[in-house]
Amino acid sequence: MAPPKKRTLPKPLPDGFILTDTEKKKWRLGKIIGQGGFGLIYLASQHVDKPVAADTDFVIKVEYHENGPLFAELKFYQRAAKADSMERWRSKRKLDFLGIPTYWGSGLAEHNDLRYRFMAIDRLGSDLQKVCERIGGRLKPVTVLHLGRGLVDVLEYIHENEYVHADIKAANLMQGHRDPEQVYLADYGLSYRYCPDGVHKDYKENPKKGTDGTIEYTSLDAHKGVAPSRRGDLQILGFCLLHWLCGSLPWDNVLNNPTQVQEAKARLMENLPDSVLQMSTSRVGTEEVVSFLQYVKSLGYKDKPDYQLLKGLLSCRGTGKLDLSGPGDPAGPSTTKTQEPPARAKKTGRGRGRGKAEAKEADDDEDDEEEKKPKPVPARYIRGPPITKPQPQQHNQRKGRASPAGGRSTTKPTPTYDDDDEEEDEDEEEQEARPKPIPACYLRGPPIGPRAPENQAKPKRTVRETNDLIPRQEVKRQPRPQRTTHTPTVNGYMDTHTLKDYWERRDDERLLQRRAVHTQDPQWNGQLWCGHADGLSEWEGSSGQNAGPTHRTGLLNWFICAGVCVLLAVLSVVFLEV
Repeated sequence: MAPPKKRTLPKPLPDGFILTDTEKKKWRLGKIIGQGGFGLIYLASQHVDKPVAADTDFVIKVEYHENGPLFAELKFYQRAAKADSMERWRSKRKLDFLGIPTYWGSGLAEHNDLRYRFMAIDRLGSDLQKVCERIGGRLKPVTVLHLGRGLVDVLEYIHENEYVHADIKAANLMQGHRDPEQVYLADYGLSYRYCPDGVHKDYKENPKKGTDGTIEYTSLDAHKGVAPSRRGDLQILGFCLLHWLCGSLPWDNVLNNPTQVQEAKARLMENLPDSVLQMSTSRVGTEEVVSFLQYVKSLGYKDKPDYQLLKGLLSCRGTGKLDLSGPGDPAGPSTTKTQEPPARAKKTGRGRGRGKAEAKEADDDEDDEEEKKPKPVPARYIRGPPITKPQPQQHNQRKGRASPAGGRSTTKPTPTYDDDDEEEDEDEEEQEARPKPIPACYLRGPPIGPRAPENQAKPKRTVRETNDLIPRQEVKRQPRPQRTTHTPTVNGYMDTHTLKDYWERRDDERLLQRRAVHTQDPQWNGQLWCGHADGLSEWEGSSGQNAGPTHRTGLLNWFICAGVCVLLAVLSVVFLEV
């Protein structure tokens, strides 16, 4: 028989076929549950004496011996994914989970003159591509960052074992068979040993080399024909995170042209962070992905990434559980349900209209929403500044209110009060609620301004401020008249009576000036003046106990001047007699 063509699906093996791996362990094949690019996936069991159970924990991938992808994947599993080596890594890094399927064995088989290569690994569940299609193409930001941190752990493990994956995408991320919250990175058919025996491959561009991997997410190095590297793996992961977060990529419309895809990816990386922030309507999760891509942009081809730093960039507050439900739209509750793509809806028949039961439930929901809408509160119960009374011509316009969206007004009218008695009651209540101004005579303390801290000491008031009962900011101080150097004299000497009349007349002038200032105050009611105004002492305080420092100083000066004058008069009389 002629050998089969390379890169073709193998002919199915019969149900119950027994395979023997290189370690002499026997495996029984069950039914086919899936297929890869060039191989088939069977349920398998180590119990060869009975049919394979539907809930078995093992699968076997089978390809023709001449095909290459399974051979490359097999070499990765044999070198890096053995159960004991992964267990040591988890203990060293203190990880609860590492998303790499466990390798259990491999070997060769023949059937009908055809040679096959097979490999036994853990059984996995559904892939995330189907989940994304079911919920509309987008994942919740917390879910995206949770997946990113888990994949950084996986990439660190395989990079430390001299391999890169080179084909990260939702179709290669599989949920666990027993625990759907655990996500595994599978399909290592394009894995590449970038650092054999500790020597990193050199950077060599080869434009003629075809682009390996998935064109939507493959790295810029792969577009240039450069061998895969750790930097390329992280860049692919960044594009995947961006797609899951925003639901699309800028180059989705030109996937049939690799050159345009390469140019679009280069523009996105050059224009960070604006190129990514413009893609998402919500900043939640976007800034973390921007920081991730900016760090990847700073890496060299042979640089070793700081994986703990990358996990820190993707950190967020969350429950730690994987939530694969669709993201809620922050714009409002009417857009929280995600829709499937049009092509998917046509295939599954989900594009048809609603049934009668669904329409009835929708109407009931609308009625419930109308009942839950808050009703307007009458003005009399609203706390805050007084509400101005609407003009008569605007009275009819109060019957409708604007909708929350800012567009049409709803038909539900607000309560109106047309009764004159009720309006008068409202006016009276509003008048009572309004704060009345406090007369200036009852205002005490420093000028009104920004409230000082409670622990700050209050300024002391003088007796003059207390008697005036006028805030300082309302009184404009008149310039104090300069004291004249000339005093009336008699025969060259000061007369006591003349000097006393001079000082009383001067005090009267000061009193009149002060009275003129206060009478100009609009809040002065004529009751601020106590006693008579014949002398300055009666205006500022009649008793010595209530007199302030200024008044006491004036009396002291007056007595000193009077004493000096008397002394000089006596001395002058004595000298004249002599």
